[in-house]
Amino acid sequence: MIPAPRKICVVTGTRAEYGLLFWLMKAIQGDPKLVLQLIVTGTHLDSRYGRTVEVIEADGFSPDAEIELPLEHPGAAMGKCLSGIADALQKLQPDIVVLLGDRYETFSAAAAATLVNIPIAHIHGGECTEGAIDDAFRHAITKMAHLHFTAAAEYQERVVQMGEAPERVFLVGAPGIDNIVNLNLLSAEELSDALKFNLGKSYFVLTIHPATAGAEEPEIATRALLAAIDKFNDSQIVITGVNADPGRDVVADLLNDYAKADTNRVLITPSLGQQRYLSAVKHAALVIGNSSSGLIEAPALNTPTVNIGSRQNGRLKADSVIDCPPRTEAISSAIEKALDPAFKIKAAEISPPYGAGGASNLILGGLKNVDLERVIPKVFFDMNKTN
Repeated sequence: MIPAPRKICVVTGTRAEYGLLFWLMKAIQGDPKLVLQLIVTGTHLDSRYGRTVEVIEADGFSPDAEIELPLEHPGAAMGKCLSGIADALQKLQPDIVVLLGDRYETFSAAAAATLVNIPIAHIHGGECTEGAIDDAFRHAITKMAHLHFTAAAEYQERVVQMGEAPERVFLVGAPGIDNIVNLNLLSAEELSDALKFNLGKSYFVLTIHPATAGAEEPEIATRALLAAIDKFNDSQIVITGVNADPGRDVVADLLNDYAKADTNRVLITPSLGQQRYLSAVKHAALVIGNSSSGLIEAPALNTPTVNIGSRQNGRLKADSVIDCPPRTEAISSAIEKALDPAFKIKAAEISPPYGAGGASNLILGGLKNVDLERVIPKVFFDMNKTN
């Protein structure tokens, strides 16, 4: 008797996360032994963030469930996300739920899958982001997950350190690198045409989100950043949208006002999409802000990064990443260093810490081949005992 195809349910709540899941979703969709199920929630369904569910549908995916959230109230959003995904999972009855990252929507999805006793496969566990509350969510998801696909050896070891059985923790690299390998990135001229914006001889890609842990004020950090880039007015600026973390509105308002004040120099957009975003990073003089893409994708594209503040503290960083506090003079100095021709040569020679691509295929193999009868219940792996 031929076994029924294994049902793999992917949950996505943000444009960035979806971009990292894209090639895995395509691989699941194209595998005759698997069935792709898709739950869409979070910013995908909100016009303030570009309503990117339409991008998902244009890419050939059909959501099996859409769960709208009151994003301006994170606590209420978590509760609605948990109950909505639990209801969807009861109907879909997947064999495995796939989750990526560390956001509160992802945590809620993990809790929902735990409630209905469905195995969880978690991507990008074991990492640290000390400047964001996501750090706690990520580690909590690890303890609910049954399969772990990590982006670096240090993260693989950390997941095992947290009591996860080594045979269930796989080193695959960062799925975001797959986009660089698989997509046909645009030339600078093609990108300028696609954006309908003159990129000039030099431009910065700017993405800044609120730092949600510690004493760093999002408004102060954003004002410091904008004051710093004002000193480099011979460079164009491409700004991508702010995520849905607490403090988002004040950051978004400052960025929107800055862009409106000089539309010839500054372009702001809720979402560029993966091809245009990575093309923009590839040809940029530098990436600036506090997004994880400055640590993962930018070094793989040999583009210098100015990483501001504490949001990404604890993550592995290539030598092409320049850390600086959220103060105008410090940011200006970091930009000058990143623009130095000698530093740009250094950035072009580094070895990225998150792999060279192929993560999605490795994850696919794990999802196909795992013996689900041995996944639940989990057993704590005690490193101090002989196993």
